[in-house]
Amino acid sequence: MITGGSGLLALNWACCKRDEHDVWLAQHVRTIRLRGTRTVPLDLGSAEILLRQLEQYRPDWIVHTAGVTNVDQCERDPEQAREANAVLARNVAQAAVRLGIRLIHISTDHLFGGTRSLYKEDDPPEPLNVYARTKLLAEQWIAEACPGALVVRTNFFGWGHRYRQSFSDWIIGGLRGGEAITLFEDAFFTPILVDQLAVDAHRLMEMGASGIFNVAGDERVSRYEFALRLAKSFSLPVALIHRGRISEANLTARRPPDMSLDNSKARAAFGAGLGTLDEYFDGLRRQQISGRDSELLQAVTAD
Repeated sequence: MITGGSGLLALNWACCKRDEHDVWLAQHVRTIRLRGTRTVPLDLGSAEILLRQLEQYRPDWIVHTAGVTNVDQCERDPEQAREANAVLARNVAQAAVRLGIRLIHISTDHLFGGTRSLYKEDDPPEPLNVYARTKLLAEQWIAEACPGALVVRTNFFGWGHRYRQSFSDWIIGGLRGGEAITLFEDAFFTPILVDQLAVDAHRLMEMGASGIFNVAGDERVSRYEFALRLAKSFSLPVALIHRGRISEANLTARRPPDMSLDNSKARAAFGAGLGTLDEYFDGLRRQQISGRDSELLQAVTAD
């Protein structure tokens, strides 16, 4: 069962795992139609209703991806952010414990101040904005309610749909349309392709892992470098990509300039790396050839 079923993360996760598992996507407002999956209503806002629904469905695992990820929107409406990012997570965690369902909770790399690089799982959080504070609260409540949960800190990209674009969608779409785009050369992260995130999270669950794991790519790159390498991989015009600086940007919410995560704990568990950008971009191209991008564009409707 994947909550936030109409989201970019949930849809790609479902595509990655639908041939191996019975995948149920939890639907809230938008209608989901995705081959090889089942869509069911799930009321995450009511702990009592959620418990009754999960008693009926009885999934083996829940992957909790639901929430508000727009950082500026969270800054403008902190109560909505707290409800969507923390309260719903607590409801899911409490229900999972009651019913003996294993839980993967998707957290974020926004939790730190960004004054250095490659944060580890046990580094003290320093949230700079409402989004980060609500995601940290979710982690804390999940640790209390469901100590056996796997909490995944990450930053992912993949094909989106008509209501939700990813970072890579925005870059590819802009360059294909001949638009000049500006990316920060002083903002760093460790991105991972959604499918690799799903594969690695499942591997950790199958190993019986719990607690916090950074499931992130092996490479720390700037937003600008990410765009350049993505453009080259898709044979798009790199001349349209311009340098910008996060330190000079007028953003509603403060962002940490360095959100890179150290994935050595996961690497040690697997005995191997989690992948490079070139490998992820190859995977993204193969998905496009197989029609993943077109499928997801049609997967979510407002009716």
